[in-house]
Amino acid sequence: MARCLGGGEVAKPCMKESKKTWEIAAPAILTAVAQFSIGIVTAAFVGYVGDVELAAVSVVENVLEGFVYGLMLGMASALETLCGQVVGAGKLHMLGIYMQRSCIITCITALLLTPIYIFVSPILQILRQDKHISEVAGKYSLWVIPQLYAYALNFPVQKFLQSQSKVWVMTIISLVAVALHGLLNWVFLSKLQYGLLGAAIAGNISWWFLVVAQTIYVVGGYFPLAWTGFSMLAFRSLASFVKLSLASGIMLWLDVVHQNLQTHIVRSTLPC
Repeated sequence: MARCLGGGEVAKPCMKESKKTWEIAAPAILTAVAQFSIGIVTAAFVGYVGDVELAAVSVVENVLEGFVYGLMLGMASALETLCGQVVGAGKLHMLGIYMQRSCIITCITALLLTPIYIFVSPILQILRQDKHISEVAGKYSLWVIPQLYAYALNFPVQKFLQSQSKVWVMTIISLVAVALHGLLNWVFLSKLQYGLLGAAIAGNISWWFLVVAQTIYVVGGYFPLAWTGFSMLAFRSLASFVKLSLASGIMLWLDVVHQNLQTHIVRSTLPC
């Protein structure tokens, strides 16, 4: 380590490896920040609609979508291990199959989670949330159900792109999605006065733009070895894939939910 820092023989290899790491890490960080900013932009515009609406959106984003986001991201993270193995083994054609397999599992998970979105209002009231806020949050959660399925497809596709070191593509698409989201919120909330419905529509369009753009890039012929088309092989060995995905999903989900619950608790204790 001392030789690396002191400019010895190991310094150049260290700098080269560090450069390679940051070439992947920097755009990955920007991608995460950009996608997280979609929720921030929504809250910023909804804040002008009303306090109750802002509280409802905060509950849905911090508690419900935080729960779903963490679970979906965690389950898709199982791809990192599998993609690394197939790349090392030179079986690039399996990357596309693993991605499809992950999409199947996350979409089924999204289907199982849909009732939570439908019954948000009674669930929040059981948890002793304000009745008015719970009712508004229940309406908003119904409107953002399309985002649940966007999450299910987004993360497996992103893991595929990361395995191919195409992180800047994700970053550019995510930044465009944030810009589009801001524009849509301005149109639907500031100009058309659609309120929470406008915020939900803007979020749905932005997230699905992100997913569709990434998917088009994947299937558009840029990965002739890794993407060989849709395959029935994706439906094989789902049980073992589910076990790996659940283990990965639960670990990351607990971390994300813990952070979101802390944020929500702190916000709820602040004076109005």
